Amino acid sequence: QVQLVESGGGLVQAGGSLRLSCAASGVTVTSFAMGWFRQAAGKEREFVAAISWSGGSIYYADSLKGRFTISRDNYNNTMYLQMNSLKPEDTAVYYCTADLDFWQVVRTGGREYWGPGTQVTVSS
Repeated sequence: QVQLVESGGGLVQAGGSLRLSCAASGVTVTSFAMGWFRQAAGKEREFVAAISWSGGSIYYADSLKGRFTISRDNYNNTMYLQMNSLKPEDTAVYYCTADLDFWQVVRTGGREYWGPGTQVTVSS
């Protein structure tokens, strides 16, 4: 069983940066692809970024390329999302997810494993 917990969210002004973390526990996630999704109030959850177990494959939502960077530290069972040049429209709850299938993570997120989310609010 994998437990995922996000941290690093908060309130930031437009143009600022935040770094989200997703700590995994329960079992090592070395074999798992991991990813980030987000859900703004009143909107559907949307894909942000995904990273394969090795970090060798990375995929971003087209609209976020160049501003967001996903990475992982398998030794510490942690995944990160560096968010730069934040905009008010980035305001959302950000969730991390994991699955053995990389493209499953990209399509709809992990079939079983999700964190509870962390709120990111970008003020104008």
